[in-house]
Amino acid sequence: MRMRFLLPVLILGLAGTAAHAAEKGFYLGGGISKAKVDDVFDSGLDLDNTSWKAIAGFRPLDLISAEISYMDLGKERRSFGPVIANADAKAFAAHALIFAPIPVPFLGVYGKLGLARWDLNGDVNSNLARFDKSGTEFAWGAGAQFSFSRVSIRLEYDNFDIKNTNGVDLYTLGATWTFL
Repeated sequence: MRMRFLLPVLILGLAGTAAHAAEKGFYLGGGISKAKVDDVFDSGLDLDNTSWKAIAGFRPLDLISAEISYMDLGKERRSFGPVIANADAKAFAAHALIFAPIPVPFLGVYGKLGLARWDLNGDVNSNLARFDKSGTEFAWGAGAQFSFSRVSIRLEYDNFDIKNTNGVDLYTLGATWTFL
């Protein structure tokens, strides 16, 4: 009876390993993001935009990947009576991704840790007052991807702090292509 149970589990485990092994190598990708940066400079100005993300990475092992990304966090213009405020933000990030060793073919679930270098710019009443802030913060996230040969479809979440805001929440639906 145990053999009947162990054989399907073993086959699924080997299939999952073979599916993940095909993903090793260098990859490029991008996606459409929903970026949210709340309360810029405690003003009530929020960046809540559909934006984009570019990705480049290397996966040398089945369970580990290194990745860099550029994230456009969006722009916003808002009137507060006679005062008009503008803000835009972007970030570069470097992450290490750790994939969970799950025995499901074509599915990868991962967590990511790294650093994000962010840039927040803006003005009030067209240069009456300008701000240009940048910094580097701890970044983390998680995601899942479905892989078909060299193409992977991803859904992921990124989070990091930006000073003088309530931080960044970034949800991305994207794709990567492994080419080497």
